[in-house]
Parts: sequence; C-alpha cells; structure tokens
Amino acid sequence: MTNVKRLRSAISKEEDMLKIFSWNVNGLRAVLRKGALQDFIEKYQPDILCLQETKAKQGQAEVDLSEYEEIWNSAERPGYAGTAVFTKVKPIATRNNLPTKITMQDEFGDPLNEGRVLTIEFEKFYLVDVYTPNSKNALERLNLREKKWDPEFLKYLKELEKDKPVVVCGDFNAAHEEIDIARPKTNHHSAGFTDEERRGISNIIGAGLIDTFRSLNPDSVRYTWWSHWGHARENNVGWRIDYFFVSKALMPKLKTAEIYENVMGSDHCPISIELEI
Repeated sequence: MTNVKRLRSAISKEEDMLKIFSWNVNGLRAVLRKGALQDFIEKYQPDILCLQETKAKQGQAEVDLSEYEEIWNSAERPGYAGTAVFTKVKPIATRNNLPTKITMQDEFGDPLNEGRVLTIEFEKFYLVDVYTPNSKNALERLNLREKKWDPEFLKYLKELEKDKPVVVCGDFNAAHEEIDIARPKTNHHSAGFTDEERRGISNIIGAGLIDTFRSLNPDSVRYTWWSHWGHARENNVGWRIDYFFVSKALMPKLKTAEIYENVMGSDHCPISIELEI
C-alpha cells in the first residue's frame, strides 16, 4: 500500500475469533451524549469498530476508549459525513479516501473531501470502512453514484484484493433486493432503491465479494435503517442498507453475520461479523 500513514502505537490481539462491528452513528457527539456508544461497546466488546457519519473531527468528540487505537477520516466541511475506526488489533497502515485521479466534483462538492473511505491494513486482510454518498431525495447525486463513485470504489476494492483479502463495511445507502426493504413496490424510484443504486451492489457481488448477512441468512427479513417519519422504527418499516462484504477467501473463516436492531442511538443500527483469523 502506498501513500499511507504508518501508525506508531497499536494494541496487539491474541484471540483467534475477531469481532468486527459497523455502525452509522449519525453524529458521534450525539451518540456519546446519549451514552449509547459507551453502553454498546461495554456490552458487545468489539475488537474493531467502524463508524460512519461521525460528523466530527478528532478532538471534537470526547471519546474515552483507552483500549482502542483511534483512526479518523473526517470531512473538510464541519459537522458532515466522516468515518472512523477504533481498533484493538494491531494495524500496519492506514489510507484516507480513494486513490482515484478522476474528479468526483458535482454541485454538492467533492465526495473525496467528505471523509467517506477509510482503509486499514491488517496482517491478514484490508478493512475498508465506507460511507457511500446518498443520491438525495430528488436523485441529484445519482449520476455521480452510478458513473463515478460506485465503479471507482469497486475498482479500488479489487486492487486491494490483489494483495490480500478484503473486508468492506459501512453504509452503502442502497437496499439491494426487495427482501431488503419493507415497501419495495412504492420505492423503486426512491433514493436508495433505484435500479442504478441496486446495480452498484450487484456489481460488488458480481465481482466476487460476498454479502455476509445474506449469505448466512438467505431468507431473513431484517433492516438496518429506519426513517424518522411515521414511527417507522416502531413499526419496523425499514431498509437494509448497511453491509459487510468479504472476499471469497475469507468465507471459510466467517462464523457469524448479525444485525442489532435493538441498539438505539442512531437511525441506523450496528451490524457485525465474526471471523476466525
């Protein structure tokens, strides 16, 4: 991996079973004020925790997690987007953003400056934490998603995979199949369930990466995000738009893929996988 920041201090891990969690917190400072993140970590004890939509820079949020190494990729725009990883496992290197030389600038700005991709190299795999741009209600960013972001992101994953297997997680802002959304018939032209966005997920799977939850739970109807409107979460009118994808080489090591609908604090809930590494 080139153009990386080498991490000087890290915490090693001896256990064989690795618990990796992903959570779009919709504002890290907010979930910390609620005590939701602290309670979640105390209960589930993740080895690695990937966050999206942190909406903060390092130092703006009072994160007291002494057992974890903190790695941040914050947006240039204050209070917007951003990713972060908290890890007990010794990292080798980290890289912010995509290495693409193709501009992704649109009327809303450049998603490469929004802290949307954070890559951590570990001994046996790359971990990619992603917060995919939302196409927006009027689909103003759909063209950027379809023509630039999705193909460049997939190209990046396949380049990493040439070196070692990949674990990619985060908010992909798209429900893949009708089973992944409570009301598919009325949402085929809605942001997050257009043919173009769904094709982006299909292309990831078609390139050989495995949707871990759907692989282990082929018929399970469960969601990871709920609108704030109409008591959607209480009525479980949701969308599965948060994923863990892994390289085929890691599938024999995949033991669980889970969704935690009962964890509150954000409009998304956490998801996880366990790998025997």
